[in-house]
Amino acid sequence: MKKILTKGHLWLGIKYLLISLFVGVVIRGFLLIPVPVTGNSMDQNLKQGDMVLMEKFSKIKRFDVIVFQQPDGMIYIKRVIGLPGDQIRYDKDQLYINGKKLSESFLTNNRSSDHQVSPYTTDFQLTELIGKKQLPNNEYFVLGDNRRISKDSRSFGTVQSKDILGKAQVVYYPLTHIKIIS
Repeated sequence: MKKILTKGHLWLGIKYLLISLFVGVVIRGFLLIPVPVTGNSMDQNLKQGDMVLMEKFSKIKRFDVIVFQQPDGMIYIKRVIGLPGDQIRYDKDQLYINGKKLSESFLTNNRSSDHQVSPYTTDFQLTELIGKKQLPNNEYFVLGDNRRISKDSRSFGTVQSKDILGKAQVVYYPLTHIKIIS
């Protein structure tokens, strides 16, 4: 027996389509937002032309990759190194947060592909860069993973929490680069 398409079936299909479109718009607009990677400051972990999904509802933690907008309108993707209240310094290519040595395992590929003798991250203390011993409330210190060419908190200062658009979670395009961002 053949089924006959009735007005009821057609109306049901239209309702499902409208609900699907609404859910898609909500997810795309508020939960998972696509963001293109521009520039090479996050190489080896993110490449120029990658498309990442950003979400805006989870708390920012150390070493998260965030998307933020500078006052001049430029949008950047960088890694959070310092949280509000932190004291930060680099000495002999080693990160120190509040006086404790921290490893940066996400830089392993970058350092191994870099054949120069000089340090991968130049030495600095927070006071040299922002004139304060520790990060103020609601301000974050960010660095690109490709430290030698990255324009980051070493050049433009801290990032205020109000300027953070969200956390980059997943690379979804191109298909050969699909991965969870760590």
